[in-house]
Amino acid sequence: MSPHFYLEEDVTDEPKEPRVRETPEDIRFEAIVNTLAFHPTQDIFAAGDIDGDIYVYAYSCLEGANKELWSSGHHLKSCRELAFSQNGQMLFSVSKDKSIHIMDVEAGKLVTRIQKAHSVPINALLLIDENLLATGDDGGTLKVWDMRKGTAFMDLKHHEDYISGITIDQAKKILLTSSGDGTMGVFNIKRRRFELLSEFQSGDLTSVAIMKRGRKVVCGSSEGTIYIFNWNGFGATSDRFAVRAESVDSIVPITDSILCAASMDGVVRAINVLPNRVLGSVGQHVGEPIEQIARSHDGRFLASSAHDQLVKFWDISGLPKMEVSDYRRRKKKGGSLKSLSKKAFGTGDDFFSGLVEETEKKEQAEEEEEEGDESDDDSGSD
Repeated sequence: MSPHFYLEEDVTDEPKEPRVRETPEDIRFEAIVNTLAFHPTQDIFAAGDIDGDIYVYAYSCLEGANKELWSSGHHLKSCRELAFSQNGQMLFSVSKDKSIHIMDVEAGKLVTRIQKAHSVPINALLLIDENLLATGDDGGTLKVWDMRKGTAFMDLKHHEDYISGITIDQAKKILLTSSGDGTMGVFNIKRRRFELLSEFQSGDLTSVAIMKRGRKVVCGSSEGTIYIFNWNGFGATSDRFAVRAESVDSIVPITDSILCAASMDGVVRAINVLPNRVLGSVGQHVGEPIEQIARSHDGRFLASSAHDQLVKFWDISGLPKMEVSDYRRRKKKGGSLKSLSKKAFGTGDDFFSGLVEETEKKEQAEEEEEEGDESDDDSGSD
């Protein structure tokens, strides 16, 4: 018998199964990541950093299973915004170098480059559909592009400062911009024209999102206030909500009423809109300003990137189940933020365990109710 046989026979230690975590592990980058985007159907995300590099990763809850698929250094300066196409085959990026790049996701190759797409650095990007693309720059100019021709059919400057965010309604007709000049811009892309600017708000408007089944528009601000507009009442705010945060920079709607907001103070908060409530902390980069947050295709995770050069993942699967009553309890001054996931810091008591106990009690009561209903049904079935 060969000695090789004995070696195999003596090996009793089987390789350990990798541990399954609640969220993917943190990923450390070589520079600060400005922007994040999740693939629309696969467990893949893209990150663009301040050096202009783009990284595409496969992420997983299995320990050690996050994997870099490819990276690209085609941008000469900071990558400001990323977006996957609706079919996930292309990755669009805009940069401080004034260019728009389109990468093939599978091959990791540059397919299209529009150099000098704007005369100043580009800051914002929105894919409208498979052919149309909107970009906003540091000077306040909005352009809407037809990618079949590689040319812009709208080129409008109505903001006095940088465009921070762009969104569009479901009908793909009314496009909204948030700007550092403190206004929200309204544009009709079907008629290819500018409609109006909102009143000036205090501080920069940092982000814009449509919520409440298209009935409300929400803007974050550098002052830590969330401004709420009625649809078709874009001139003046209908409501405002001062979040006790250093700023509200990046906002991502999770449901029709709940959004996540990232702040300069390093905390990602879950916020209910109308009734306006801070629900608690989803996660944090301790003492590090957060650049951007993004939601995974299945709604299970929120990813955040901050000045600590980390991309972190947070479990947000429980957020849609949260209910908010109109009744407002009086909060103690200096009250602490409730922790909404095991990784989020709950300041003060262990809020998470309290939350779990309450949920378990509720579920138990519901089960008992259901059992009662079933027995009622049985008694009448003859």
